[in-house]
Amino acid sequence: MRQAGRSQPEYRALRERYSLPEIVRNPDLGAEVALRPVAELGVDAAVLFADIMLPLRSMGVEFELRDGGPVIEQPIRSSADLDRLRPFEVDDTTAAVLQTIRLIRRASPVPLIGFSGAPFTLASYLIEGGPSRDYLVTKALMHHAPAVWAHLMELLTDMVIRYLRAQVASGVHAVQLFDSWVGCLGAADYTQYVAPSTRAIVEALRPAGAPIIHFGTGTAGLLPEMAAAGGEVIGVDWRVSLAQAWARIGHDRGIQGNLDPAVLLAPREVVRQRTLEILRDADGRPGHIFNLGHGVLPQTPRDQLRYVVDLVHEYTDRGAEASR
Repeated sequence: MRQAGRSQPEYRALRERYSLPEIVRNPDLGAEVALRPVAELGVDAAVLFADIMLPLRSMGVEFELRDGGPVIEQPIRSSADLDRLRPFEVDDTTAAVLQTIRLIRRASPVPLIGFSGAPFTLASYLIEGGPSRDYLVTKALMHHAPAVWAHLMELLTDMVIRYLRAQVASGVHAVQLFDSWVGCLGAADYTQYVAPSTRAIVEALRPAGAPIIHFGTGTAGLLPEMAAAGGEVIGVDWRVSLAQAWARIGHDRGIQGNLDPAVLLAPREVVRQRTLEILRDADGRPGHIFNLGHGVLPQTPRDQLRYVVDLVHEYTDRGAEASR
């Protein structure tokens, strides 16, 4: 989960020389950043290096990526604002992302995961103008201007479908749909205002054959609805146990999660205990992808990440031996 990120000194040094958009527009740099943690951590998959906001620029959205998150120059809050948006087409930035995928595929010893922001999470940034704690402006527009909301979600859904199809065609083995902020909604609002878009994305991508990881945070109360919306794997954070989450989504689905990233700042014995608790909770069921419940924190000691990866491999290898 965002493994090629802020905890790596080499990455921070690179960011002193290049902005995030500059890295993403340079396929050689993007591939380097994505592949470094594969070698350093020994993980089982590479994660494409990009940002969920980047494809919005090709739709005419101007924004600035700051340390606290993206800041939208002109938020979308009316039908007139929607008229400024263009249908998504591959531009120089997204073309560079697709070339980065090709470079990673040539060099990576492990499969590659691509990704996109989900329509609700992208819409929340566009409407709020940046990150939010309560999403009041987003919810107000959703309820008071449902036609505007529906049109915005249609435009974003089309963008996500086109963007992820292009990633799959360029070589990613799986994709992750990040609906990071959808946990602010109740089940009824999710079902009415969000699920149709997610379902349309899943259906449109099915012929491409790449599995979809459907992820959100704070979604313990939405797991049945998220599972119904689609995805071969449902990602969960640390606020719900794997056993509880699997019971809610059904054991016919894979599940991803769910170590609290803050645990990696704790003493080694705590890291070991919490990691083993998750592995035992999974109980050897097929379809568990061990992961963090959200992104790696900048303060994370790099040796803690490698320790967790090695511990998971050791545990699962023992289980494989025992089952023979």
